[in-house]
Amino acid sequence: MKTILAGDIGGTKTHLGFFDVGDDSVTLKDRQTFASREFSGLESIIEQFLTATAPEIAGACFGVAGPVIDGRSQTSNLPWLVDSESLARKLNLPSVTLLNDLEAAAHGIPALKPEETVWLNKGNPTSGNAGMVSAGTGLGLASLFWDGKRHVPSASEGGHVDFAPRNEDEIALLTYLLGKYDHVSVERIVSGPGVLNVYEFLRDSGRGKELPSIVARFKDEDPSAVIGAAALTGECEMCSNALDIFVSIYGAAAGNFALELKATAGIFVGGGIAPKIISKLTDGTFVKAFFDKGRLRPLLEAIPVQVILNEKIALLGAARVAGGLG
Repeated sequence: MKTILAGDIGGTKTHLGFFDVGDDSVTLKDRQTFASREFSGLESIIEQFLTATAPEIAGACFGVAGPVIDGRSQTSNLPWLVDSESLARKLNLPSVTLLNDLEAAAHGIPALKPEETVWLNKGNPTSGNAGMVSAGTGLGLASLFWDGKRHVPSASEGGHVDFAPRNEDEIALLTYLLGKYDHVSVERIVSGPGVLNVYEFLRDSGRGKELPSIVARFKDEDPSAVIGAAALTGECEMCSNALDIFVSIYGAAAGNFALELKATAGIFVGGGIAPKIISKLTDGTFVKAFFDKGRLRPLLEAIPVQVILNEKIALLGAARVAGGLG
């Protein structure tokens, strides 16, 4: 049985793992998580992970949060340049596979267990394309094109498309964000930092009242996580409103991607945020915005939508590719 090295490189955390490869599955042997910004690059993290007892590896694949072109990626939310040839030399391998992290995650979908997903809409699926939309430190998208026999994952940088407001409040949100950024992509809202952007918009535009108890927590905790938690408990009305806007725009963006792909086989919602706000995602706010596409509403209502609870799916997908199963 051969062993491979896989990695999921995000703007906040980097996950590395050794996997044993079987005939049709991979089995995790060892995994570590690293704070990405504490390192100068992926190679320094790999060096720390590869101890004297590290197994001999037969292959490696890394999913990285950024566009991959000719085996190289300048990461979107980290000041890193990741190069597959350099990684291959470090690991003493003929080659290393470098994928966009959402493309890697899409390779992990076939290995999901039923209990690792939650339905938002069961729909009426038909053979065809599928897609994956994942909000975390940034917003990632991946296509799964149907070739007549199987779904073939393909990378996308759709998280950086222009934010398209749908009502007067969202137009005001866009105007506010244009005062902060030269380009307002949907990622500026549908991401961890985006939650804070929405909260600050509500505060600065007089659409809510900030609680001193919430502000005090911002000093020692991630503000976006504080906002989400306070929204779910009902502790803070403005936090609840911010999460409502976030989830609605998330659903609208997922619906847009479903239309672009004609994703009749389904949309998967991944990323680190979704499992933490699952009670909000299942209250109807997300699917209402997902369906709200005018004359094409019946098409959207037929598309299955599932939330992926397994936050290590990108690592699993990278392992499957490294093991020749992707």
